[in-house]
Amino acid sequence: MTVQFADIARHAATDAAISSDEIRALRQAGWASGNITQAEAEAIFGLQRAIASPTLEWSDFFVEAISEYVLNGTDPRGYANESEAEWLIAQVRQDGKVCSLTELELLAGIVERARNVPESLKSFVLEQVEREVLTGTGPTRCGGELSDSHVSEAECRILRRVIFGSASDRPAAVSRREAEMLFRLKDASVDADNAAEWKRLFVQGVANYLMGFASESAHLSHERMLELESFIADNRVRVGGFMAGMARAAPTAFGEVFGRQSRQPSRADRAAEAGAVDLAEKDWLDGMIAANGQIDAYDRALLEFIAEEVGEEFDRY
Repeated sequence: MTVQFADIARHAATDAAISSDEIRALRQAGWASGNITQAEAEAIFGLQRAIASPTLEWSDFFVEAISEYVLNGTDPRGYANESEAEWLIAQVRQDGKVCSLTELELLAGIVERARNVPESLKSFVLEQVEREVLTGTGPTRCGGELSDSHVSEAECRILRRVIFGSASDRPAAVSRREAEMLFRLKDASVDADNAAEWKRLFVQGVANYLMGFASESAHLSHERMLELESFIADNRVRVGGFMAGMARAAPTAFGEVFGRQSRQPSRADRAAEAGAVDLAEKDWLDGMIAANGQIDAYDRALLEFIAEEVGEEFDRY
């Protein structure tokens, strides 16, 4: 961290406010070396905790700078490793609250844009988003306000970004724990004056979990991407050794490349199979609907949507 960066951060923290000129100076000093260091990222978090009324300009800088450190501070770019995830979680937890304009936007943005993040960070983001939808207040960077009395339009936008984000449990699809979170939020707000978008998101999200197809290869781990990048960069690797390794690691894929017929179902077959709601999924749905002791308007909208999509009625309802 440069002396200039430290001086600007210290002055702004003392004032509990930061000007546009100071943000521009931080940006210039922070990126002077081409990347944000951990010391600079920690100073930025310290400023975030000190500033009394963060502005949209500060929010944009904060999210950009911390995302740069967490996702691009080490190779491969676009990933967070375990230590970076632990660092971020500790920073957000330090003051016991999540600022809706900055820290919540940061967490949503990382899951939305990252190529992948560790399981610990995925869990943490879901926990924080659920808590903020239920109890949070304050403005959001994507527009609108958090509400502790109903599910607002702004909260729907944040939820959609997180559950369908590229670093979510199932990129462009909804996982079981994300669907269960949607049910908990629904049960907690079922009688509230919720935004119209909330019912749509609930139905789409849960139905996606039950009937959506998600590729098992949608995510590459941080470690696997490092291996691939290392192989690409290493001009000493022999093709023969690589092909032998490929055959051992993925014999089905190896056979497909060289014309051997695969017994694995096609992507279209797997998508069609995922579109059917099986007995285990129906039992899961039974339990989720029964949790609040009633079949409410949100449940009925979900059941009607599923029945229309799969072309059958759910007899138990």
